[in-house]
Amino acid sequence: MAKRTLPERKPISDRLSALVTRLDDKALLSPASLGAGEVLARGDLILRYGVTFLGKPQLSIVPDLVVADYGELLVGEAMWQFLMKSAHRYPRADAFGLNRDGGEEMVALKQLDFDYPYDVFVYRQARDRKPLAKLSALIASKKAQYPHRLLAHLPRFDSVDAWRAHG
Repeated sequence: MAKRTLPERKPISDRLSALVTRLDDKALLSPASLGAGEVLARGDLILRYGVTFLGKPQLSIVPDLVVADYGELLVGEAMWQFLMKSAHRYPRADAFGLNRDGGEEMVALKQLDFDYPYDVFVYRQARDRKPLAKLSALIASKKAQYPHRLLAHLPRFDSVDAWRAHG
């Protein structure tokens, strides 16, 4: 029997140029200065998405490889599409990836909560294992310049005042 080689593990990532600001003990993403808070990073950044654990929303995994029940190995966009559309049909499949501390994680898909809001993490570089921060919101009046996946998983507000009023 031929030995199978593992594909290069590849988390779903979105790249963008933005600022990350710590304000009111939360990390906010914005296209420009918010006029308050501590700027944690600016320039080209990497966003990745953490799927939370069932019943443990404080824990999540940033998947970079899925091994399906039938042995298929999925990475990148194919992996993400499988998770978003078919994970419920393959509860015994396994997801491999990183936790929020940058450590290795492996979990059966049935232990993940695909209906709970995902964590959105920001990284300085694609090779980083540990995120700079978990984002709480996007502060931007125009949404057209942002990736669809980001807009689907991170609340967006037109201003800091609107964000504060929300909550």
